[in-house]
Amino acid sequence: MQRRSFIGRAVAGAAATAAVAAPVVVRAQQAIRWRLASSFPKSLDTIFGAAEVFANQVRAMTGGKFQISVAAPGEIVPAFGVDDAVRNGTVEMCHTAPYYFVGKNEAFAFGTAVPFGLNSRQMTGWVMEGNGMKLLREFYASYNIVNFIGGNTGSQMGGFWRREIKSLADLKGQKMRVGGFGGRVMERIGCVPQMIPGGEIFQALEKGTIDAAEWVGPYDDEKLGLGKVAPNYAYPGFWEGGAQLEFWINNKAFEGLSADYKAIVESAAAHAAMEMQARYDARNPAALKRMVGSGVKLFRFPRDVMEAAFKASQELNSEIGAKNPAFKKIHDDYMGFRRDANLWFRFSEATFDDFMQQQKL
Repeated sequence: MQRRSFIGRAVAGAAATAAVAAPVVVRAQQAIRWRLASSFPKSLDTIFGAAEVFANQVRAMTGGKFQISVAAPGEIVPAFGVDDAVRNGTVEMCHTAPYYFVGKNEAFAFGTAVPFGLNSRQMTGWVMEGNGMKLLREFYASYNIVNFIGGNTGSQMGGFWRREIKSLADLKGQKMRVGGFGGRVMERIGCVPQMIPGGEIFQALEKGTIDAAEWVGPYDDEKLGLGKVAPNYAYPGFWEGGAQLEFWINNKAFEGLSADYKAIVESAAAHAAMEMQARYDARNPAALKRMVGSGVKLFRFPRDVMEAAFKASQELNSEIGAKNPAFKKIHDDYMGFRRDANLWFRFSEATFDDFMQQQKL
């Protein structure tokens, strides 16, 4: 799908919202009922809530003709079973983090984040104005999936640890809940990665099954209560500089929609994506203050950890690209965009942010 066509339809869909009282073409459509399976627990109103925002927007823009019910993990399928559910038509769509499925193909990582990859602004630029959407659509086609942007958490934190990590040596043998490619990189620098759904992290950390866990950032992490059992809070989450979520739709279900409904789905997805990141940006600061006030201790990953992780990520990407053509095709374009985007951000965003963050506000 051409990027300007995508944006054009999104704008058209947004205009339709204002005219929802009497859109003749929409009123003429048949009533549709879909099910959406989320990979995220209901308790997280930001990340789970994005699917509800999407469903509400679709309903409003179709005058109630197009209804989408949102199901939490376990209500229809498990958190990590949503991909197969969409592919097989068990549900029409899902809301998930594509990198959960790198075990099936490493190229899924680019739908969410790779270590030392794009930040949220850059990710949106790559997907919407670069070749990102085209390349991802091409890849997902073989899985019977049509994807749409579904939000972004922004840059994430580095997780909660039972003890502060003061050097690379401190990582050795640490069992850490960490998703996607982040787990593979952490494994290369000493950790033992674990993949655990969001709703099960607290229990695993509390029981000592794991020594550390990352999830998203202050607002969601506070809700999970992770700082109560592992009070050392690391930053930055270099494996997720701008983690994108996606809506996945079964190809047959999507193609069965009218052109009007397809445009509404695109517009609603863009609306939900924007609202999700706005919620994180607005709510994370206060949540971080509350956690620090309750005894959580912040620490920055030391330089040797960051350098070792960066080197490991570069090696991992090269090794996978040598044997996975789909990964290499997306990787090369993604990294080219990263190079140019960071050159620009170095002179604009980074210098401005650096100055502002040193001021007494």
